[in-house]
Amino acid sequence: MSRKGALIVIEGIDGAGKSTQAKSLLRKLRAKGFRAVYFREPSRGKWGRELKRMARRAGSLTPEQELELFLKDRRENVEKNVRPALAAGKIIVLDRYYFSTIAYQGAKGLDGDRIRRLNERFAPKPDLVFILDIKAGEGLARISGRKTKDVLFERESYLAKVRRIFLSFRGARFVHIDACRDKRDIARQIYNKAMLILAKKPSYS
Repeated sequence: MSRKGALIVIEGIDGAGKSTQAKSLLRKLRAKGFRAVYFREPSRGKWGRELKRMARRAGSLTPEQELELFLKDRRENVEKNVRPALAAGKIIVLDRYYFSTIAYQGAKGLDGDRIRRLNERFAPKPDLVFILDIKAGEGLARISGRKTKDVLFERESYLAKVRRIFLSFRGARFVHIDACRDKRDIARQIYNKAMLILAKKPSYS
């Protein structure tokens, strides 16, 4: 695949504000004239719908079975959405990616390095990963009013483990942000950093 586009990922535990910030970035990029698209995981495809259905039945899947469903959903999302958009030179804003799988399934005892290797066999590496950080209890408090809760993923002690794994991600592509700050300040930081990265890519400079 000739990669002409860019892949920007927004990560973090439940209640960190990922979707809000992903859609804010999408709007700002489009307003600047960029061809930007938004995807999320789990996707709206066959396996993503199955994941959401099973998530409402606590304990119905083992961690390995969850991992297999996430891999199937991600392969489908990459083949149908991510790779074609990158090949077309579009900027992808992706709400969750394989770092979530490493964190969530890793917190259930699976080997994070193995999960990474399985994903990187087929999933394009992102140009930039924003990790919105918030304590588990504060994140859950934010989403306590939601009508539908993901029973598998919204327990405080579990999310605390997930958060620790997210905090362990380091490297040039990772940007950790305090999700308790004003959401407009967070949006500006994300946009400014994204523009710096895009300016370094020949397609957008």
